[in-house]
Amino acid sequence: MKKTKEFSDRRGDAASAKAAMMENFRKAQAAAAAGQEERLKARVEVAKAREERQAAREQEKQEAAQRLIAEAEAKAAEEARRLAEEKEAAQAHMTAHEKRIALVFSDEAARKALRDQRYAKRKAAQARS
Repeated sequence: MKKTKEFSDRRGDAASAKAAMMENFRKAQAAAAAGQEERLKARVEVAKAREERQAAREQEKQEAAQRLIAEAEAKAAEEARRLAEEKEAAQAHMTAHEKRIALVFSDEAARKALRDQRYAKRKAAQARS
């Protein structure tokens, strides 16, 4: 004899099958959530490491820029000091040169004064004779 299921039996079987499917879905979701948490933690760690590397690169760039600025400032200061020394040496040379010129002019003036004096004596002697 064949058993025939009544409507209520079929409805009960469908409800239990649906409950079993929901239970399996929840178990799969819980397992996926555990794996998802691990993947999320791994992503966070990778992102943190990436940010740290980027911050280190930025720090290195800033330090390199500061070194370049310091080197440029030192080079500019050295160039300014060298130019000041050259200017001072040129000024000293010009001062010495000017002193020599002044000495030559004063010697020439003294020589001309002596010449004029001799000329005046000679003219005075010629006038007396």
